[in-house]
Amino acid sequence: MSKRKDHLKALFGGGPLPGEAPSPAPSGRAPSTPPAPSPPAPETRSQPARQSGRSASGAVKAMGLTLNSMTRELDEARAIKESLTRGERVVEIDPELIDPSLVRDRLSHEDKGDEAFQGLVDSMRENGQQVPVLLRPHPKADGRYQVAYGHRRVRAAARLGQPVKAIVRTLTDDELVLAQGKENTERRNLSFIERAFFAHALIAHGFERGIVQRALSIHKAEMTRLLAVAGAVPADIARAIGPAPKAGRPRWLALAEFLKREAAVVMAQEEIRSGRFADAGSDERFRLLFDRLARRAPGRKPPKSQPRAIEDGNGRVVARLTPGEKPQLEFDEKNHPGLADYVARHLPELARRLAEEGAGE
Repeated sequence: MSKRKDHLKALFGGGPLPGEAPSPAPSGRAPSTPPAPSPPAPETRSQPARQSGRSASGAVKAMGLTLNSMTRELDEARAIKESLTRGERVVEIDPELIDPSLVRDRLSHEDKGDEAFQGLVDSMRENGQQVPVLLRPHPKADGRYQVAYGHRRVRAAARLGQPVKAIVRTLTDDELVLAQGKENTERRNLSFIERAFFAHALIAHGFERGIVQRALSIHKAEMTRLLAVAGAVPADIARAIGPAPKAGRPRWLALAEFLKREAAVVMAQEEIRSGRFADAGSDERFRLLFDRLARRAPGRKPPKSQPRAIEDGNGRVVARLTPGEKPQLEFDEKNHPGLADYVARHLPELARRLAEEGAGE
């Protein structure tokens, strides 16, 4: 991760960024305010070193996740540098003075076993808050603030009893939701149903569809699908399921179709109150409800996933992956004899690495 440190050092140490020309020497003007603390690297767990030799598809995926994480962190650092260049300072604010955004964008419940949130709390406990949040002065309450983005960091700081590092900027309502949507889009950590209810809530709050589409970086057809699902899935059922990040758009669309029947809604209400539902994780809760409604939907079958070809560097198919509740991976032994055995031997290690990479924000 030394390259990431070099990027951040260049950002906050005054040096040029990769691909940028060196900045001209400062004019020597003394700052009118004390210099803002330089934000360290964003809070993510370091990735395990890539093993030498031929990489299996899991290792390639891990490397891609690492590169995506580094790119996201660099983009965040660039944004912070731009804020500091405009004269904005990183300040510390009591989390008790901070209110959430106009519209909630998440369905997760950190008080119900949200491991990702707990990972963020642990990271901030050990390393402090590495990336400032963006706030605006509350438009209706003097002395208070409203979050544009960084809700989870604010809640983590409140749980730890520590002040929130923040950049405070005067924003209109439109600018607030655009910033909120932009951060969620770049982080890619809102599930389909969370984006659906976020879009629905923004429309209900009076924002124009064009603003909502810009906030979520989506086109008209996707906007129509999001609103259709949010309109068909009762809010209490969606909240009971949670974000279900692995469910995906096709199955949420299918679930929305199921729930257009009054009998299906009654059945769903019964399921979400069951003990097995309460004890399950979010993706498992979705599966339990989906399977139950699918079995009772006459003449309807869950959408069938199509196999996806996985190719090597020479364009030859080495395997085909069929996603779903029970994903299937079929190997082409003609092109790579012994690949299936090789992957099987390395599955425990790949599973361990996936678990390590999944924690934190």
